This record gives sequence, structure tokens and C-alpha cells, in this order.
Amino acid sequence: MVFISVTVNAQSKKITIEGLVVDTAGIPLKGVSVRLIAPGGAFTQASAANGRYTFTGVPLGQIRVTYSLLGYQITDKAYSATELVTKSSLPTIILSPQSELLKEVVIVKTIPVIYKQDTVQYNMNAYNFQKRLLLEDALKQLPNIQVSRDGSVFAFGKPITSVQVEGKKFFGGDVLTATRNLPADFVKNLQIIDYYGDYNTSKGTKSGEPEKIINIVLKDDKKKIVFGQVTGGIGTEDRYLMSGGINKFNDGQELSLIGSINNTNTSLFTFGSPSGGSRERSMGELADFADPTDGLNTTTSLGGSFSDNLTKTTTVNGQYTFTKRQNLIDGNSLLQSVYSNNSIFNQEDYQVDTKDFSHRMALNFDSKFKNNDILKIEPVFSYSRTYINNYREKKLRNNVLTNDGTYSSISKNFSPNLDIDALYSKFFKKPGRKLVFNMRMSAGSSSKDEQVTDRYIIQDAMKKNNSYSFFLQRQYIETVSDNRSIKLNGSYIEPINSQSSLEVSYEFERNDIDADRRVEDLERSQLLGYMVFIDSLGLNYDYKYSSNQTAINYQYDSKDKKFKYNLGFGVQPLEISGRLYAEDEQYTYDNVNLIPTAGFKWKINDQTDFSIDYMGKNNQPNFYQIQPIRDVSNSQNIIVGNPALKAEFTNRISSRFRKSIVSKGQYFEANLSYNFVQNKIATDKISLNNTTVQQTSYQNMSGYYDIRSYYLFSSPFISDDFQLNINGNGDFYNNVSMVNKALVTNRQFIYSQSMQLRYMIDDIMESEFNGNYMLNSATYKWPFKSNITAHSFVLSLGNKFYFNEHMTLGVEVSQRFNDGYRGTAKNVNPTVINSYFECTFLPNKLAMLRLQGFDLLNQNTGISREILGNDILDIRNNRLARYFMLSLNLRLQKYPKKS
Repeated sequence: MVFISVTVNAQSKKITIEGLVVDTAGIPLKGVSVRLIAPGGAFTQASAANGRYTFTGVPLGQIRVTYSLLGYQITDKAYSATELVTKSSLPTIILSPQSELLKEVVIVKTIPVIYKQDTVQYNMNAYNFQKRLLLEDALKQLPNIQVSRDGSVFAFGKPITSVQVEGKKFFGGDVLTATRNLPADFVKNLQIIDYYGDYNTSKGTKSGEPEKIINIVLKDDKKKIVFGQVTGGIGTEDRYLMSGGINKFNDGQELSLIGSINNTNTSLFTFGSPSGGSRERSMGELADFADPTDGLNTTTSLGGSFSDNLTKTTTVNGQYTFTKRQNLIDGNSLLQSVYSNNSIFNQEDYQVDTKDFSHRMALNFDSKFKNNDILKIEPVFSYSRTYINNYREKKLRNNVLTNDGTYSSISKNFSPNLDIDALYSKFFKKPGRKLVFNMRMSAGSSSKDEQVTDRYIIQDAMKKNNSYSFFLQRQYIETVSDNRSIKLNGSYIEPINSQSSLEVSYEFERNDIDADRRVEDLERSQLLGYMVFIDSLGLNYDYKYSSNQTAINYQYDSKDKKFKYNLGFGVQPLEISGRLYAEDEQYTYDNVNLIPTAGFKWKINDQTDFSIDYMGKNNQPNFYQIQPIRDVSNSQNIIVGNPALKAEFTNRISSRFRKSIVSKGQYFEANLSYNFVQNKIATDKISLNNTTVQQTSYQNMSGYYDIRSYYLFSSPFISDDFQLNINGNGDFYNNVSMVNKALVTNRQFIYSQSMQLRYMIDDIMESEFNGNYMLNSATYKWPFKSNITAHSFVLSLGNKFYFNEHMTLGVEVSQRFNDGYRGTAKNVNPTVINSYFECTFLPNKLAMLRLQGFDLLNQNTGISREILGNDILDIRNNRLARYFMLSLNLRLQKYPKKS
């Protein structure tokens, strides 16, 4: 029966409805889907463990309430306004068991989101998606998930790194391939998982920062199907797009082939991103409808993927992808380097042409033996060729000198690489006992040839008649490096009792790099008629890093599963060595790190949890920081490696608070972390006297720390038709560096606040309003206290109108306001308007004709600011701007014949 009590607010005409749901035996029912339809909209929630539910703020008037639960008959009741005001108890409603004669149960309203400990599940049947929608567009309509213009997916504030279908990697886990090829109506459930890696998952422990991955559960009738699509488009400004793909699913067997060629900055694969024009995406860009990719890209992509069961206990999947991409960037920048007695300004206009060819092949074997042991092996081979033509017009100046000149470089790079990841998990009959081994091996090489020409005219204002001098440098640089690494992990876990366990682990890691570099002086070679090499700039170097870590960890889990904690301690000896063969010099550094670990997780109730963790991590210097040579290929920015560098050690404390109210569709999460780095590898810069030349080296320093925070909140707004998402972050960095032998502290604060409001009227319209504010502020205490601040504010509105089931009109508008940037990036406030009209035809909407216009005002421009040490760099790059395109898309689906 159902008991309902009503509270009336006479002033606002709002009422509160509370109820209790039980079965025919009088036992409270948990998880009953209760849908209330009132004059102000629809409200949905699920009954709690005690069978109770509450609706607040319901407009006074006639309402209709539907109760549904799998295995029970659906009950539907209507109540008038008079009944609600005058009666505190409504007639008894019986939720009777569903008759076995019925072949199916019709669920009126499915709970949209289910929050578990490390998994958030979206039940796609709870959402009303359009028939032709791809998964990428469906993700945009889910709470706490955002998709940027270039296809990057963020869930709960973190980027999605991999995609699985039915627990298997789809196209090697490539995110773009899955979201831009799978139709939304194929998906039954979509799961966002905190993934700690195969090794930690096999152990049953969680350590380190998890990645966010997606697992897609297909509908039962979509597990045996052949589907695909073909798209062709032609536009103004010589724009074109051609793509196609075909996929076959057969109850665990998968086969996919896809390909594309375009010059519209469209990518099929996340793997093989171009060397030029790419940078890390942030959630602050989600509010902007402008294309976020710097430069113009022409891309050719081809890929294939398969998955099959070799035996009842062994599965195999593999993929191959090829990407050819040309990226053209036309931009300018202003770099200010602050020193005690003056600043050096470097203003550049540049053109960078990058051609990238990448191949990637991967296999994955997953076996479960008769004794329940598990073996996983994944080899990955990749090969890339990159050609870069870089031309820059430069103007450098300080308070005395002015340098006008050009810098050009032509380079080619070849990089084959082989990675092998293997995992073995031993099964024991005793519950909780585990033995897990993991091995990662990598072998690769890099061969780079580069021709550099650096020329400029020097004008000295302190000399009479503003005297001039000339500088010319032409070099041909050949660099070859071989890289080998191996990492071995082993853990044995022994349960002490049903609530606690003890883990003993061992980790071995080794990296070897052999590098050769020689530099030819092209000017002297041309003058003398034979090759002249500069020995002081050459290199024959052998680098080794090795570490051994032995650790013990105790874990306790309470009987009621309300809280768990772990305490551990490890000892890590490490050694770094380098050898210069020509000079017969040896550099050695060794140390012993003591690494405590701790974690505490508290499940406050079914909807709320809190966790706090501490971990330590060792970071070795990269090769370019330690190579013991002077790199003068850029005569104005000399790089000198430091072979005596020590490894960094990072101490990290992180905490997380989460609360979900399923009955109201609300979710809140907050994160706070503190990082303190010992032996931080920092820059050591000096300004050479009476020149505009800067020299950068590296050294270990203390004093670096950062504090990072993040929060998000999502909730239906007014009714289920409105979805509100709010998120923000505040990050503080205490950076340290050396400038002209003096300590420089740069305190940087980055703050971002975003809001998104979505509104949907089924089969009529969809609307999305976004707002984002970002602040980047840096305060220096040397040579004098100063503050440098940049702001950006973005407002955007996107609307999609459905005239009927075949015709749709879409309009997107975004306005960006920038302040605090300098040079050509100053006062750039682009307004971007996109629009499209699409019409579907043929049975089941198999064909779609689309006319679209991008950046109608032709204002799309990319600007950014980077702050490092005493450098402030403002950048402005070209981006894909106005064009119009007409495209035709055809889709096919074929189900197997019924036997």
C-alpha cells in the first residue's frame, strides 16, 4: 500500500508529497520508480530502503503518479487538487507481483543514473535520444559528461582515456573511434569507471590516481548486427569530407573497418595526433563553440579492429590504425623574460608546416585457465615519421640591443617503438589470497635530422650612429637515440581474517638510453669543401636509471563495509648514472627513498562517501635535461643539460567527498589535493652580458608545492526537462627557479568556473546555455613584486529545433572576452556563430542531407598564455574559420536471419 501525506505552502502554492511503498505482504519496497506529473512538469525518484520517498515544491493542482518496479504490476493514479489539500491519506494502492503469463514488463520510467563505489551507470532507455544520434552527441545530453568541439570527452571533471564495449577494448580503447561510430540506440547502459589499471584491479587494491574509462553495454538485439555509414561532403574554401565504416557484432565477435579523408579538422582516432597544433584540452573550452584546434589540418585515416574468442577461455583482439596528417600553423607570439636589470622581449611571426605519418598495431590476449589463473599479454608496435618546416621572423630587444632576423629549421624524425605488457594472476582456493605479476617492456629508437639557419642584424643603441653587426649560423644536426626500459611488479596478498589482509610487494624498474649527436657547421663546410663537425656540440652518451622497491601494506575493511583503511611502508634504493665516452667521464647519483602509504575511505551512508590518501612517487629527469652538452641550434636560447641531476620525489595527499541523491537526480563531488616535491627539477636561466642571449640549464631545488581543488554539482532544475551542471577548480602553484643565480618564486593561481544549463522538450527543441570564467594570475617576488593577470570569459547558446521527424535546424553562438593578453593577442574577442539544417529521408531515416555553415563571422582565433619561471608567453594562432558545406550521410543496418 501507499501512504501519502501532504504539506501546503499557502503563499507559494507549493506542496510537499511524502509516501511509503510496500508489497502485498506489507514489506517496504526499495527502488520503486515513482513518477509524478504536475502542472509545472514531471518529477521522478526512487523509493529509499525503507520504502519512503518525498517530492518537494510540487505546484498545487491535479497530479498523476505512476509506480513501477521490475517484477510488479504498474500502478497509475490521479489526484485532484481538492483531494491533495483536504486529505492526508489517499486510498490504498496494492503493488501486486507481475503475472508469469506476461512475456514482458513495461517500465514507464527507468532510473537514469545509478551511482556505485567506483562506477556510475547511465541507463540509456531513460533518455529520449533521436533515432540517428551517434554516441558522441548522446554523451552531451548526460549529466556530468561534457564533450569538447574536437571530440575530447570529460566525465566528472576528468578526461576519458579509454572505451570498452562489453568489457573489451573497442579499437584498442580509442575514444574518438567509439563515440563517432557507435549509434546511441545500440547502447543499453553506459558505465563511467574509475580504472586503476589491470595490475591493481587483479590485486583488488586501489592505489594512485585512477583514470576515467567508459564501458558500453549493448542492447540484447544489437549484439548480432552489421552496421555502417558512408559520408561525403563538399564546401567552400576547398573544404571536403569523405568517410566510411562498417562494423559487425556477433555475440562477442567484433570486426570493424573505418576510413576518412578531410580537411575540416575531423579526426577518427585519438592515437597518432599530429606533432604540430596539438595541446592539452581543458574543461574551460567546453563552453566555446569555436573549433579548438590550432592551425589547418588535412587528415587521412584508416583503421581496422577485431575481437574473437579463440577458445572458451581465451579471447583475442587487435587493431591497426594509420594516420597521415598535415598541420599548417600561421601565428605570432610575444615572450617576455624578466631579469633584475631589464627584460628581454622576443616577438615572433611564424609559419609551421608539420607532416605526420603514424602506424599503430596492437594485439591483446586474455586467457583464463582451468585452474582460474589469468594471463594477459598485450604487444603494441608503433612507427611514426614526422617532417617539420619551421620559419620564424624574430625581433628581440632589451634596454640596449635590438636583434632583427629570421630562424628556420627543416627536420625529419623517425620513431619506431615496441611495448609489451604482460600480467599473470595466480588463483588460490583460499578466499582473498592472491599472487599477481606484471611486466612492462619497451624498446624504441629515434632518429632526427635537422637543418637550422639562424641569422639576424644586431643594433646597439649605446654605440655611436647605432652601429650594426651581423650574425649567421647554419648547422646540420643528426641525433640518434635508443631507449630500452623494463618494469617488473609482484604482489602477494594473504588474508589475516575476513576483514583484513597483508600485502608484500616488489618493484624493479630500469631505463637505458644510448644517444649520439653530431653537429656540422654548414658555413665552414661550404667554405672548405669538406664536412666540418663541431666536436664541442657532439655527444656520445650512455644513461642508466634503476630502482628497486620493497613494500608492505596492511588493509582493513569493517564488517558493515562502512569504512576501510590501509597503512604501508616501502624502501626504494635508486641509482642514476651517465657516461661520456669521448671524455671518459662518469656521473653517478644514488639514493634511498622511504615511501609511506596510507588511505582511509568512509562510506557515510548509501549516498555519501569520503576518502583521503597519501602516496609517494619517484620521477626521473628526462634525457634533454641531463644530456651534458650545449645545444646552440637556437643561438638566442642556449640549452645546457645537467648530468648531475637527481630524481624528484613527489609527496601527494588527496581527498574526495561525494554525495548522490538518486531520488532527486542530484550529484555533488569535491576534490582537494596537496603535492610537495623534493629535489624539484627547475630551470636555471642566465642572461649573457651585453647580449639578448639566454642560457637555460636545470638543477634540483626545494620549495615547490601545489594545492589543487575541484568540485562539480549536477541536478535537475525546476523539472526533469532542465539539467543544471556546475563545476569549478582553483589551483595554486608555488613555482621555484633560478634566474641570474638568484632564487625566483612564482606564485601562480589558476581559477575556472563553469555553468551549463540544458533544456529539452521531446521532439520539439533542445537548448544548451554555457558560461565559463577563467583567471590566470602570477605573482613574482623578484626582481620586484609584480603581478601578471589574464582573464577570459565565454558565453554560449546552442539550440536545435525539430520542425517534424525529418527536418532539424541548429544554431550555435559563442562570445569570448579576453583581457590581460599582450602583443597581437591583445583585445581578441571572437564571436563564433555556427548553423546547420538537416533533412532525413528513406525508410528508418537511413539517409540525411545536411547544409552547415561554420564561423559565419569569420572570427575564430586561438590565443593562450603560458608562464614558466621568469617567462611569460602569449600566443595567437590561426584556426579553421568560415566555410559552408553540403554533406550526405547514408547508414545501413542488417540483422542476421532468424533460424
